[in-house]
Amino acid sequence: MKVLKKLLWIVLGLIVILALSSAIYVYTHTPEYAGNIETDKLNNKVEVYFDTYGIPHIYSNSEEDALRVLGYVHAQERLWQMELLRRIGKGGLSEVFGGDMLKTDKFFLSLGIDDASQQTVEKLSKNDPMVKLSQAYLDGINKFIAEGPTPIEFHLTGLEKTPFTLKDVYNTVGYMAFSFAMAHKTDPLLTNIKNKLGPDYLTDLGLDSDPNSTLIKNYRPSIRDSIKNEITGLVTEALKDLPVPLFEGSNSWVIAPNKTKNAKVIFANDPHIGFAQPSVWYEAHVNSPNYEKYGYHLAGIPFPILGHDRNLAYGITMFENDDIDFYYEEENASDPSLYKTSTGWKKYKQVSKTIKVKGGEDVHFSFKKTHHGPILNGIADQVTDQRPVAMSWIYTKLENKVMNALYGMSHAQNLLEFQDALPDIHAPGLNIMYGDAVGNVAWFASAKLYQMPDSTNTKFIMEGSTGEQEPIRYLNFTENPMAINPPWNYVYSANNQPDSINGRLYPGYYLPEDRAKRIVALLEPKNNWDREAVQEMMLDDTSIVNTEVVTNLSKSMEVEQLNEKQIAILDKLNLWDGSNQLQQIEPSIYNRWIYFILRNTFEDELETEMFGQMLDTHFHKRLIADLAEKETSVWWDDINTKDSVETKKERINLSFRQAYQSLEEEFGNDSNKWTWNKLHTLEHGHPIGQIKALRSLFNVGPFPVSGSREVINNMDFKYDDTGYYPVSSGPSTRRVIDFSDIENSTSILPTGQSGNPFSEHYDDQAEMYNQGKFRKMMMNKEEIIETKKSLLTFEPTKE
Repeated sequence: MKVLKKLLWIVLGLIVILALSSAIYVYTHTPEYAGNIETDKLNNKVEVYFDTYGIPHIYSNSEEDALRVLGYVHAQERLWQMELLRRIGKGGLSEVFGGDMLKTDKFFLSLGIDDASQQTVEKLSKNDPMVKLSQAYLDGINKFIAEGPTPIEFHLTGLEKTPFTLKDVYNTVGYMAFSFAMAHKTDPLLTNIKNKLGPDYLTDLGLDSDPNSTLIKNYRPSIRDSIKNEITGLVTEALKDLPVPLFEGSNSWVIAPNKTKNAKVIFANDPHIGFAQPSVWYEAHVNSPNYEKYGYHLAGIPFPILGHDRNLAYGITMFENDDIDFYYEEENASDPSLYKTSTGWKKYKQVSKTIKVKGGEDVHFSFKKTHHGPILNGIADQVTDQRPVAMSWIYTKLENKVMNALYGMSHAQNLLEFQDALPDIHAPGLNIMYGDAVGNVAWFASAKLYQMPDSTNTKFIMEGSTGEQEPIRYLNFTENPMAINPPWNYVYSANNQPDSINGRLYPGYYLPEDRAKRIVALLEPKNNWDREAVQEMMLDDTSIVNTEVVTNLSKSMEVEQLNEKQIAILDKLNLWDGSNQLQQIEPSIYNRWIYFILRNTFEDELETEMFGQMLDTHFHKRLIADLAEKETSVWWDDINTKDSVETKKERINLSFRQAYQSLEEEFGNDSNKWTWNKLHTLEHGHPIGQIKALRSLFNVGPFPVSGSREVINNMDFKYDDTGYYPVSSGPSTRRVIDFSDIENSTSILPTGQSGNPFSEHYDDQAEMYNQGKFRKMMMNKEEIIETKKSLLTFEPTKE
């Protein structure tokens, strides 16, 4: 008995020691929200008031000092996120996660982001205000790296912390630029379809822009007169395991004073980005004598990509323009070091790179480059074509001034200054949304657009040897789609097709009209908008397009072949208003039905791999409504049945029965239990949370969530054979800025402000976000001080 008691005391002592050690570790690794920090590069004292949600309100006598402190507080919450983002472009993920990331590292190194960043940084002037402020921000990050606690992710992966440089900033921007692109998923797939099946199979895929769909209208009077004064198959494998989210889409609308209750502009924006933990944006309110901005910062980038002050507000959606082209190169049969150009044979450029691999030897690899770009054969295993395929990306071809644009946008005082910054955005293509306190509203499609020969279709791999499928010219920014103070009194973007430029629709990878159609339908008739109504609109989950799809599909249904329960389900769908709430069954039935229609229509011709690739592109979303309306299509026939030709009616009826059967098998005979909350869930995954034992510590969720894909509350998901719809992307923030009451403008984040799992702000907004709630973005200093949660001061190091 004495031995047993002794053992129990030993065990209890070990538990106490473990608990104390854990408590000490958590305490020492929690971000500092109060106290005093000395730093040697600071010129004056800086005060940081943290509000209830951990958002820093930074007050300084100089902007440079404010940016140094911003870098520090940003790093203490998001250093791991910063680390991953800077590593993607330079092929540094294998050093963290091991050999499984080699394909991804090879692919991104071949894109040339890291090389382009180096070239850009070498040309920068240290006296440029943008460079000075960027370096101040980096000083703050590096101060935390040198003296702050090491985030737990670094301990778990064994990674050493290293200082950040300007090149890291540009590598992060480069990743963002590629993340926005869609051509890499679409062009090779369409080329494969054309080569495998022939041009007849392309006719019904909705590749061309539809001028009858809901287009973003242009309106471009003379600005000074108008303003108010005062590769799917090639890269899917490389991208699928990325430990950070991809940029997907967005909504934004800006309502002019004539349509608002208080006769002031109301600005709304919710960029759609892949959900992850930590969430994408870090909020910070920075205030110095000559600069104030309440901004949303991407990890490692000093200037806010979304922001507002008392004078103006701005935000983004994806333009979805075509800025990546693929070319077949003709290699010299007798000398494989040469490729053909319009002026004769030219030598490939040979590029050699080294990738550090965790737990293994360094990997050395090389690839060829042409004047178009890198040859993807040998980089991506999926490239089995014998002909070399080169990738031409405008981001790495032109001078990079994106950081200058972000600096200019964040420091503009009015619409003219703001517009002057936008031509510096060459890629990624962004819809820049703008509104201000004196009544201006504007939308600018910002990218370096280029004109191709009339006979060229850039959605297929082009011929690189002739010189006949090259850009004719780059367009001047004044030719870009835009609308400034239009007479219909609002501007919007939902990643849909902009109206024509000089009589032609600019090619791209635009989303279907669903969200755009709903936004216009809600904005157009109402002339007394206020902040509360705009917030409610941001949560709208109704698709008027989906109800039209159901109507068209129902015309093909053979009701006499259905049982009573199936007829009741079909009747319920036909009465559906297109909304997507948690306790509804209609979204469950609709999405199962659509998936089976797509699978039964396309998989026989494309086969499993290519069908999966198609579901990973935007264009399959665009063809659903068209397909539901078409009576005849080459795709309706099942090529596996040699003695019959299947029709639309057969495909639609078969798919409905399969959808019904699948739901019945999973959830039982009572269709009232087939509710959307069982299928549509959201989990914010952390890279370390992929390890099962650590999932509960790092991941946030899962939660059942309302909304769906291509509704305003765009909780997007991918179709697959599981029949479940875990949300992959959606509103990365919801912001509503009301210039009639600027200090009560509102926002929300999907999880929380902090990326540190030991911080109380790691997930303190998650429930609010899921419930459609908002919180105030405070700008009034007296209120901030009065309601502050804590004060953290930074002072120059004492001599």
